[in-house]
Amino acid sequence: MTDVEAMSWLQVVVLAVLQGLTEFLPVSSSGHLAIASQLFFDDDAGASFTAVTQLGTEVAVLVYFARDIGRILTAWFGGLRDSARRTSDYWLGWWVIIGTLPICVLGLLFKDQIRGGVRNLWVVAIALIVFSAVIAAAEFYGRQNRTVEQLTWKDSVIVGLAQCLALVPGVSRSGATISAGLFLGQNREVAARFGFLLAIPAVLASGLFSLPDAFAPVTEGMSATGAQLIVSIVIAFVVGYAAVAWFLRFLVRHGMYWFVGYRVALGVVVLILLGTGVMAAQ
Repeated sequence: MTDVEAMSWLQVVVLAVLQGLTEFLPVSSSGHLAIASQLFFDDDAGASFTAVTQLGTEVAVLVYFARDIGRILTAWFGGLRDSARRTSDYWLGWWVIIGTLPICVLGLLFKDQIRGGVRNLWVVAIALIVFSAVIAAAEFYGRQNRTVEQLTWKDSVIVGLAQCLALVPGVSRSGATISAGLFLGQNREVAARFGFLLAIPAVLASGLFSLPDAFAPVTEGMSATGAQLIVSIVIAFVVGYAAVAWFLRFLVRHGMYWFVGYRVALGVVVLILLGTGVMAAQ
């Protein structure tokens, strides 16, 4: 048992806004929250607070993709009863279910490491820089000619495994899943939408599972009150909804190269701050 400090309202608001802004961009929201917590508040809010705040951004995805989700669910349940109704939306429902399994298994197996040592800012900075090369390669080599109707179970497994990389702060869930989709030949919009749909069950489960630890962390992080958690979720939802709407439009027209440059620059700055002792690694 370690001493656990209470979060301030300023910290809650700043981190919730940051969560909403960065959750859907390929820049790593968990990495940004870890960096901001150490740089401005001298303590890490913790993986549990991050997971709970992500509930707000995932509700934003649920609202933004409500029609798509409703169509997929209708097709999935209909296809279970009648094979003649097994459309591409029916199969997409299965691909989301299959693709969610890897991160659920690994998230449970490595939950202690995720909440502890892996949140070291040396790890975050290096992941920001190294994974930038993966994103750039995906943009450069991806054919980007496959549509949602052409997705298969192999896409589901590969993108699902790529999502597991997001367990390491600094990698980015959207960066990993979109990059995997591009390597598989999916066009940018399909890769982004499938990645966002894939994240919904995993993040919702992680947030609900982490609620008790966010109130009273045992080994890491700071404690938040119920009111603070509710406010953080609401802020993350509002900002996240605007961010996902903007990102999908931006991605189709411009790609991810802009984010590659930002990730490298941020990673280098963090390494300098850590190397000079301005910021603590953990």
